Amino acid sequence: MKANIHPQYFNQAQVICACGNRFTTGSTQEEIRVELCNKCHPFYTGEQKFVDSASRIQKFQQKQNIAKQYLTKKIKKQEDQKQKDQTPKTLREMLMAIK
Repeated sequence: MKANIHPQYFNQAQVICACGNRFTTGSTQEEIRVELCNKCHPFYTGEQKFVDSASRIQKFQQKQNIAKQYLTKKIKKQEDQKQKDQTPKTLREMLMAIK
């Protein structure tokens, strides 16, 4: 093994969660900060919790709203097209509709 190429290893590295939980492990960093741990993770606690660090939920909701608006416009356009198709356009079509 080559000397002086390996990072320093800390046997008593502290892991600090956003909920306040702390525990000790071994790592190359002396202090590690995390957003979730086994005390606050929804899988272990059974309660629903949204962790949205990059506003992904808001982006998804915006996409859903845009899709709904597009769908309502499309349906309205189709209904308008059906109404246009139902009205006769020429004299012959009008006479054929009477019979």
